[in-house]
Amino acid sequence: MISCPFERVLLPVDRSDNSNRAIKFAAAVLSNIESADITILYVMTGGYLSERMKNIDFRAELIKESEIFKKIKAKHIENNIVPFLNEYESILKTAGVKARIIKRIEEGDPGNKIIEIVTNEGFQTVMLARRGMSEVRGFLLGSVSNKVIHGLLNQNIYIVGEKISEQSPLCRILVPVDGSEYSMKALEHSVGLAKTIKGIENITILRVINISFYFERVKQGIDPEAEAEEILNKAKKRFIDENISDEKLVITKIRVGLPAVEILKEIEEGGYSLIIMGRKGRSALRDLVFGGVSSAVINKCFEPTVAIINQ
Repeated sequence: MISCPFERVLLPVDRSDNSNRAIKFAAAVLSNIESADITILYVMTGGYLSERMKNIDFRAELIKESEIFKKIKAKHIENNIVPFLNEYESILKTAGVKARIIKRIEEGDPGNKIIEIVTNEGFQTVMLARRGMSEVRGFLLGSVSNKVIHGLLNQNIYIVGEKISEQSPLCRILVPVDGSEYSMKALEHSVGLAKTIKGIENITILRVINISFYFERVKQGIDPEAEAEEILNKAKKRFIDENISDEKLVITKIRVGLPAVEILKEIEEGGYSLIIMGRKGRSALRDLVFGGVSSAVINKCFEPTVAIINQ
């Protein structure tokens, strides 16, 4: 029995439109999940101290330093953090989320803290907003989403895009497959969504025949298109096995070319709201230097949400 791993979900946020959008996306997805635990996490970086303490004479107040820190921190949390965390909680509840919601505040480097919490506390899924950084800029500056994507290898990561469909954030889903165990994890996740989430119009399963190997396969006596059809038929059967028999829901499609290029073309032409992809767990540096289909999609598609499936 396939189900989506939303039992423990972490929503890292800040006070921005990006996070507001990510919360609304999470609300639409998780409103159908009754048994989930949802943690809204804000990580303070310490920058708030510099502005509020620049006029303090540390020589005179050295003994009271710890108390000063505590007071400034408490006031900052009460005035500047708690209000928007409450607002995010309200968005989730208004959308019909019945799961337990926990609001949590930590200090440290946001990316590292998210990885630490997720790894040590058994979270299955992380949903966070993207900021539209380029691949190189994100790598060099150590953006939060870039750190999380490459630092978590056993969890599912939703990178919420810059545009969410008003009808449903999951109305049109694209799942590229190549027959590997990694892409099959993505497919299984899409089956779980189809069983759980309302408002899905269609799920397109895409097989890109790599042009670099097309003629090589023909020389070997293998029909690449027949091979692709077999992969797609097996993928579609997973929906049927789970009693999802709506013929209009699942669409299969074949494209020929370079996988990353063709997937990006399909995304641009198809108006998808969610892209679900498996990955092989490459490091940030290896993805940057050698490329990778999931990395290309994340760094070149800003509007749709991209889910990287590791479970």
